[in-house]
Amino acid sequence: MAREIVIQLKDVALTRGASPVFAGVDLTLRRGERAALVGANGAGKSTLMQVLAGRLEFDRGERVLATGAYVAVQSQEADFAGFDSLAAYAAADIPPDRDEATRLALAAAELDAVGLDPTRGTTGLSGGEARRASLARVFAADPDLLLLDEPTNHLDILAIEALEKRLKSFAGAVLVVSHDRAFLGTISTSCLWLRAGKVRRMDGGYAGFESWAASIEDAERKALDRMDQKLEEENRWLARGVTARRTRNEGRLARLIALRSQRKDQATLVRKDRADLVAEAGQASGRLVFEAKAVSKGFGDAPPVIRALDLRILRGDRIGIVGPNGAGKSTLLKLLVGDIEADSGTVRRGTGLTVAYLDQSRDSLDPAATLWDTFAPTGGDQIMVRGRPKHVAAYAKDFLFGPGHLRQPVGTFSGGERNRVMLALALARESNLLVLDEPTNDLDIETLDVLEDVLAAYDGTVLLVSHDRAFLDGVVTSTLAPLGDGRWIETPGGWSDLASQGLPPTLSAARSARKAVAAAATPDPAPARAAAKLSYKDQRRLEQLDTEMPRLSARLTELETILADPALYTRDPARFERTSTELVQVRASLEAAELDWLELEERREALAAKG
Repeated sequence: MAREIVIQLKDVALTRGASPVFAGVDLTLRRGERAALVGANGAGKSTLMQVLAGRLEFDRGERVLATGAYVAVQSQEADFAGFDSLAAYAAADIPPDRDEATRLALAAAELDAVGLDPTRGTTGLSGGEARRASLARVFAADPDLLLLDEPTNHLDILAIEALEKRLKSFAGAVLVVSHDRAFLGTISTSCLWLRAGKVRRMDGGYAGFESWAASIEDAERKALDRMDQKLEEENRWLARGVTARRTRNEGRLARLIALRSQRKDQATLVRKDRADLVAEAGQASGRLVFEAKAVSKGFGDAPPVIRALDLRILRGDRIGIVGPNGAGKSTLLKLLVGDIEADSGTVRRGTGLTVAYLDQSRDSLDPAATLWDTFAPTGGDQIMVRGRPKHVAAYAKDFLFGPGHLRQPVGTFSGGERNRVMLALALARESNLLVLDEPTNDLDIETLDVLEDVLAAYDGTVLLVSHDRAFLDGVVTSTLAPLGDGRWIETPGGWSDLASQGLPPTLSAARSARKAVAAAATPDPAPARAAAKLSYKDQRRLEQLDTEMPRLSARLTELETILADPALYTRDPARFERTSTELVQVRASLEAAELDWLELEERREALAAKG
C-alpha cells in the first residue's frame, strides 16, 4: 500500500532578477520518508525549502499540502528575538489549538531531551545550544512535514547520533539539507538532487547517491559529445555556403540554431562548479612539531579540561580531535599553538613552524568589510597567495564567489559563504601547519570532498577539530578523544576506528546520560489525559508496517535469489549492478521498518499495561 502523500510540488518555477532559480520542479514527499536534498552551493536548496514551507511565493506551478498537515521548519540561523525563555521559544511552533500549559509542557519535554533548561533565557547561547533549541522547537510541534536545514551544524557527535535515532522513529515526512555525509547515509531513505533548476529523485539512501549521480553525469557527458559531433557536421554544411533560400534549407538552418542552444544548456549541466582549493606546505618544519609534557589547563573553579597531558606530534601527522561540546577541544588547540598558557606542564614547539589557523568563531572577519577589502586589506587589487600575487577577483572565483560578492559586506554572507572566506584566507598563507577548528560547518558536500582531497595531499601537519565523522575518517591518521576527568587518549585512525575499539569512557558516559535524560523527558505532558492506546498517527503507521515488512522481505528474497546465480555478472553486468544496488536499499528499508515496528509495539504494550 502506497504511503500517504504529505506534500507535492508540480512544475514550480521561480525567477529572481534575470536568473531562473527553478525551471520546473516536481517532487513528492510521503509519510515515513526521509529525503536528503542534495545540490551544489547556490543551487537553491534553502529557497526550495522556503517554497515547501509555504513561506515563499513562486511564479508558476502548484504546491499541494495534505489536508490538515502541519509543517515545521528548522532554519540554519535560529532567531530568538522576542522570546524571554527557551520554553517560550520552543513552544512557538506548536499548533494554536493546544492550551498554554500543554504547549509549555511539550516544549519543556523536548528541551529536557536535548539537555537544555526550559527556564533558561535565550541570550548567551553557544552555537550547539542554539541548534539544540531549534531542533526541540520543531519536534515539539509534532509536524507532519519536518524541514531541516543543516541540523547537525555545531552539534557534537553524540548529539548527532541522538538526532539520527529521533529522525528514524519520526512518523511524518522529513526533508534534510546537510553537509554531513555520515548523517545523511544513516537517516535518509531517498535523495532529491536539485540541479539546473530541476529535481531528480533517487529511491534509496545517500550511501548510493554518489554512484547514481556519477552515472547521470557520465550519460550527460556522452550526450554532449554526440551533440558536438552533430554540430560539427552541421557547421561544415553551413560553411560550404549552402543558401537558406529553399524551404528545406531554412528548416535545417533553424535546427542548427536550436542545436546550438541545446548544446549550451547541456554544457551548463556538464560543467561542475567546485571550489578550487589548494593547500601548499611552505618550507618544511622540524621533524618535531609539538611535544606536551604533563600539561594541565582549567578555568576558574571548574575541574581541568586537560590534565597531565603527554602528547607528541611529528611533521606530516594529521590529528583529529573529537569529543562532546565543552570537553576542551578548542582549548587543546590553543594550548598547542601558544594562544593560551598551560596552568602546569610544558609545551615544546618545533622549529620553523608557519601556522594557518581557521577559528570556528570566525571572529577575525570584519562584518562591515567587503569581500574585496577582506582579501586586500591594504588596498589594491592583489592578494598574496602562498607568496605569489593573484588578482582578488580571480582568487574569489576559486572559492565560488562571483563579481557580485566582491563589494558585498561579509557580514551579509551566509554561514557557508563566511566559512569559505575563512578557508580562502587560511589557504592563502604559506604554512607547514594547518589548524582547523570546525572547518566543515555550512560547507556544501562537493566543497567538503575537495577540501578532503586537499588535506590528504598536504605535505605539512594538520590539527583538525570536527564532528563530521566521514570527514574525520577521510583525513586524519590518528584521533585524540577525552577519557574524562581531563584525561585524553590518542588512537590510530579516524572516528570509525575509535568507535570500533570501544568509545572512550567520557563519550560512552555522555551517550548514556543523553539516553537517560531523553527517557526521563518522555512522560505525557498532560497526565490527566494520558493515552491508553497509540495515537492515530502511530496506529496508522503500525498498520502500514504490517503490510510493508512482508513486501520488503519478499523482495529481499527475490533479489538474493537473482544474485545467487554465479553467471549473472558475466551474462548481464548491468543487471547485476542494478540488482546489487536495489538489494542494499531494500535491506536498509527493511531494517528501518523493523526498528519502527519494534518501537511502536513496545509503546503499544506499555500503554496497554498502564490501561
